[in-house]
Amino acid sequence: MVKFILRRLLTMLLTMFIVSIVVFVVTEIAPGNVARNILGAFATPEQEASFRERLGLNQSLHIRYLSWLAGSDWRAERLVGMPLTRIKKPGTEFYEWWAVDEDGTLVRWKLEGEDLIALHLQPDGTAEQSIDNERWQTDEEGVSRFWGVDVDNHAVMWEKGSGETYWMRAKAAGWWVEKTGGARTYIPLQKGMLRGDPGESVRTGRAVADTLLRRVQNSVILAGIAFVIVMPLALVLGLIAGLNEGKAIDRILSVGGLMTTATPEFATGIFLILIFASWLKLVPGATVFVSERAIFENPKMLVLPVLTLTLIELGYVLRITRASMVEVMREPYIRTGFLKGLPYWRIVFKHAIRNALMAPITVIMLHVNWLMGGIVVVEAIFGFPGLGKYLYDAALYKDLFAIEAGAMVMVFLAVGTQLVADIIYTFLNPRIRYA
Repeated sequence: MVKFILRRLLTMLLTMFIVSIVVFVVTEIAPGNVARNILGAFATPEQEASFRERLGLNQSLHIRYLSWLAGSDWRAERLVGMPLTRIKKPGTEFYEWWAVDEDGTLVRWKLEGEDLIALHLQPDGTAEQSIDNERWQTDEEGVSRFWGVDVDNHAVMWEKGSGETYWMRAKAAGWWVEKTGGARTYIPLQKGMLRGDPGESVRTGRAVADTLLRRVQNSVILAGIAFVIVMPLALVLGLIAGLNEGKAIDRILSVGGLMTTATPEFATGIFLILIFASWLKLVPGATVFVSERAIFENPKMLVLPVLTLTLIELGYVLRITRASMVEVMREPYIRTGFLKGLPYWRIVFKHAIRNALMAPITVIMLHVNWLMGGIVVVEAIFGFPGLGKYLYDAALYKDLFAIEAGAMVMVFLAVGTQLVADIIYTFLNPRIRYA
């Protein structure tokens, strides 16, 4: 078993690596113009070019992939000639990159005319400015250049006297403004997916990892509650239907399960909102998150989303379990048990149920992934800020780093749940042994 688990873990890593390449390439070549989505439909070609350069989209595909996967700070450190570090700006959700100067202080720079201005971080969080022109390095052609860290989290190469125009996000206001003092070369700084920093959202400017973590937590709570309710209930009802094949209770459960499964999510959600929120006024019809602990402060918000997911999933798992139970009860070893005079419930519990659960377990593990990311319709109906809705919004804006990071989370869930399913199989069926 240990060898099997280790082999599967290695297979998981290989699978995730291959899928990461596919996800990255597909996201990069997918239709859509990132610059126009952010800057607006009336952005000029010069604005688009400046925007793409600052995002690093003008770099070759393999360089962007390596930066996304393993980070770009290690490459930028060699060019800047100083260690680089990332800190969270106090009181905000934004991160800042700084260079570590020889005296241990944190510094970054900006260009004003032909003057290089150093900003040294103070203990109180403010930055002390000073002219730092001695850092210019002049080459044989008389051109002065300097590699440093700018105020917008790039490793940049300035050229004295150039001061190019560029577009920068005004984070306090949330829009893009035109600036002067731009660099010749930009390297967007990030630690990389492997170190928990897939980059910044081009739509919000916030770290994707932080936003994605909160969305995953919300989806885990919603999907976890739905899973705990629907899966045991569906398995029990499916087993009851399978043991009573052709009887009235079997017909009722089968038809009811088919109706709930066939009804679209949006129809089920709206139907429940009309009854329980609008008419009976028992629970809220939408999820309003005023704080990170909103779910715990007002658990009633989860009632309708969980009920919607329960109705959608219940019928599908129920029918799979019923079919599996009916098939097992027709097996020769079950008939042999009856011929030998074994008690009915002993045959059912000791021999039938464990084998009948093989197919449902596979379906359940696959649906864990769906519950986490595929419930975008339910999240949209109730305004629930989960992983599915996050990926949907990111796709609309072609928010590259957000799409790629979210997709990798879904891949990890998919391969991880299948490993769990394989381990559960060994307990359900003693004939299965993994060398």
